Amino acid sequence: MSPTVLEPAVSKPPVSPSDSDVVSVKPVQRNVAVDAYRGLVMLLMMGEVMNFAAVHRAYMGSLFWRILAYNQTHVEWAGMGLHDMIQPSFTFLVGVALPYSIASRLQKGQSFGKLLLHTIWRSFVLIALGIFLRSIDSRITYFTFEDTLTQIGLGYTFAFLLAFCRPRMQWIAFAAILFCYWLAWALYPAPGPGFDYTAVGVPADWHYNFTGFASHWNKNNNLGNAFDVWFLNLFPRETPFAYNGGGYLTLSFIPTLGTMLLGLFAGRWFRDAQPKIPIRKFLIAAVLLCAVGLLLHFTGICPIVKRIWTPAWTLWSGGVCFFFLAAFSWVIDVKGYRRWAFPLVVVGLNSIAAYLIAHLWERFIISSLHIHLGYGIFQILGPGLEPLLLGITVMIAYWLVLYWMYKKKLFLRI
Repeated sequence: MSPTVLEPAVSKPPVSPSDSDVVSVKPVQRNVAVDAYRGLVMLLMMGEVMNFAAVHRAYMGSLFWRILAYNQTHVEWAGMGLHDMIQPSFTFLVGVALPYSIASRLQKGQSFGKLLLHTIWRSFVLIALGIFLRSIDSRITYFTFEDTLTQIGLGYTFAFLLAFCRPRMQWIAFAAILFCYWLAWALYPAPGPGFDYTAVGVPADWHYNFTGFASHWNKNNNLGNAFDVWFLNLFPRETPFAYNGGGYLTLSFIPTLGTMLLGLFAGRWFRDAQPKIPIRKFLIAAVLLCAVGLLLHFTGICPIVKRIWTPAWTLWSGGVCFFFLAAFSWVIDVKGYRRWAFPLVVVGLNSIAAYLIAHLWERFIISSLHIHLGYGIFQILGPGLEPLLLGITVMIAYWLVLYWMYKKKLFLRI
């Protein structure tokens, strides 16, 4: 099973590590709310092809397109837009699926050793796949480790091992990961007041640098960038690595593991409470995580920055993930409204395939549409809306492919 797909368990005696009663072996059914949430996340990612920013440039006076454009791009540094929630949601849902996956495999009689080897292999494939996708337009392999799949792969085996610990130890591990990561950044020398940020790729008119203690988390002059200057230059490169233009970092996989653990907690709560839905737990977790994240941000202890995945971002975005999960669970499982979610479920059941389609097929589909339909048909509502109509057409093509895979029961798994 891929780390983003839930499998139903079957009733067989489990084979699990000694002294571990964390992974429940109760039979479960597919969690439609989780599948729908995952589907929404993948559609948001694939939806970049609709290019709201280009439409906004054509209608600069429109608040509607301004809001849509803002939420389809990543914020420059601190804060959050809807688009910034794609990666944490994807990572969070990997954690949600983990207890289901482990229980299913244990009930099929697989040993802990076999599970561990498969987990290590899965981690390796995810890392390699992320590097492959980032290398598409390069002349040689572009070794970088900030891709979503790569970040998940780097932390996935650790999350798997922690899944066999008792809940108290999992929470201790979660707190220790975030605190130690925060402390390491806080102890790394902050840039001085006269530091030349343009030397590390930060534009001269950049207005997002922090002052005071929070400057430890400024762009491209921090512990994570120093690590990458050493680590990434160990690999063959066309030019020496000096900084990432977006500020993204390899070491972000460490607090990203914290996001995965939050999903692990949610998955365990789901299974422990079945057939009930622990909405209240989800909402309490959401409020507490968001509150602590905001407190750290506004006191200057640790800012909320997605691009470098600060501990405050882990807490804040984790809280938002719990809000999303509670909302989907309430509508689908508590109120019983399921039919509307079918288009999302089709995508959510094949999330790895959706991820690859969005990265590999966009140019092919767009060029094919232009070859066979021309350009004029997408300008029928005016040139300003051409990117939107073209993007919607591509999105329909994406979904039809995934629907065909759904009908044929073809699910890409790692």
